Amino acid sequence: MSYQATDEPVVDLSPRAKLEILGAILLALFLFALDQTVVGTALPRIITDLHGNQLYTWAVTVYLLTATISGPIYGKLSDLFGRRPIVIFAVVLFLVSSVLAGLSQEMWQLILFRGLQGLGGGAIFPVSLAVVADLYTPAERGKYLGLFGAVFGLSSLVGPAIGGVITDTWSWHWIFFVNVPIGLISLVILWRLLPAIRRPEAARHIDYVGAAVFAVAIGSFLIGLTNKTGIHLVNGAPVGNDWSDLPVGGLMALGLLFAAVFVWVESRAPEPIVPLGLFRMRAFTISVVSMFMAAFGFFGAIIFLPQWFQTVAGASATESGYNILPLLAGLIVSAIASGQIVARTGRYKVLIFVSLVLLAGGLYLLTNLHADTDRPVLWLWMLITGIGIGPSFAVFTLVVQNSVPPDEIGVATSSLTFFQQIGGTVGLTISSTILASRLLTEIPAQLAKVGVPPELAAGFARVGGSVDITGTGSLRDRILANVPAEAKATVLPLIDNIIRGIHEAFSIALASTFWVGIIGALIASVFVLFLHEVPMRQTMHIEEPARVSEEGSPA
Repeated sequence: MSYQATDEPVVDLSPRAKLEILGAILLALFLFALDQTVVGTALPRIITDLHGNQLYTWAVTVYLLTATISGPIYGKLSDLFGRRPIVIFAVVLFLVSSVLAGLSQEMWQLILFRGLQGLGGGAIFPVSLAVVADLYTPAERGKYLGLFGAVFGLSSLVGPAIGGVITDTWSWHWIFFVNVPIGLISLVILWRLLPAIRRPEAARHIDYVGAAVFAVAIGSFLIGLTNKTGIHLVNGAPVGNDWSDLPVGGLMALGLLFAAVFVWVESRAPEPIVPLGLFRMRAFTISVVSMFMAAFGFFGAIIFLPQWFQTVAGASATESGYNILPLLAGLIVSAIASGQIVARTGRYKVLIFVSLVLLAGGLYLLTNLHADTDRPVLWLWMLITGIGIGPSFAVFTLVVQNSVPPDEIGVATSSLTFFQQIGGTVGLTISSTILASRLLTEIPAQLAKVGVPPELAAGFARVGGSVDITGTGSLRDRILANVPAEAKATVLPLIDNIIRGIHEAFSIALASTFWVGIIGALIASVFVLFLHEVPMRQTMHIEEPARVSEEGSPA
């Protein structure tokens, strides 16, 4: 197989043209990442305007679902047809669906167009990473790949604030419309500068069957996981679905069944969506597994810590976003720094091992979270956690791209980001289950410790009784609003103790979820020990003998 046609035209670009393409790619990536967080702040207003209370979770879920499913498919198509048409199509689809989402008048319309947004955004992250592989040699890529982790961290920080400001100043429709001018800048640059490179034989070998089976497998599995984390109210109390329920376990089992069918289909396809041969490369398999496990810790911290700030510390959604700045600052700095270190030294095994152990250490510190934990102490724990997770965003991508031939960089990179997203989803599901289960035992125990009579504490035994204890706003008001008039004289003298006990119970329960990330990070660090450190290539070509001796051994 010849690799020459896949790299030389890109290498011949001027340094300025490469930087312009890189800037346009990062701009498109920022829009995609921002859209994962910006909608959350505006959701209450959207639900009110569109009367979509029963479907509100799908406004977020459908975006992540379509983006996750389409990522590996786009990665393979970019290997076949080149990055340019795939990226341009994805950005155009994202912008058109953004306008349509902003014009939505019914909840089903918003969900439909958010799904289309995900189909556009699903290409941007993995194919953007592949574009960097087209522009720079493996030895150079570290200088730039850390920026991708930084962009994700920045979007997580500013997303809630931007969503709140736009919704309050204009309307929620504009959180979608603002994508257009920024996206158009990115689109014009990519259209003008990104080279068109494709394999002449590509059109003859598109794996339509594999793509369809893959979509059913991952869609069923992810919807099942989403149903597990979904909470509904029964007599005012939050209740989750059991693993054995058909919408949870049934859909997950269906997804695993189709996953087995997908493996069988791919083993016979001439141009599989996910080449199974990639998993015979030690570096690729270890990177994928490690990224899957490391995502447990990052996704848990980025989701649950803002919830603690809002529920226990009384922060607004925007304020909670700023309170996790230490976590994101650590992530951004370490992601950029690790890329520079690898680019300068060519060494990465010790770096990624130490970072994963540091991630486990930071998450262990977070297991000591209590309602009265000092804010500076919590910020320090978060900073350590962020420093630990940052290198994973840059280094594993470098390792994978250094290990595969140029004509498989797209699918290999997209597979890595796919398992990162799946790992985060699985980790969140397990963590959410632990949180709900631990709350059931901690609430009565903590209420008893602060002197609440057993008969009164029993009213909160079912995760708060008729009170949503994990909501935002005044917990005191929510409790008193649900207390019968004849009982208020008994409750009022104890209300401060009740609130203190509930906040401590929630803090302890939430802290226990970080053990999922600790275990994931430690497992990932063990896998990294089996990684064969191979020097970063100085050219765009891969030397076949080196690939066989260093990377071709079975994982």
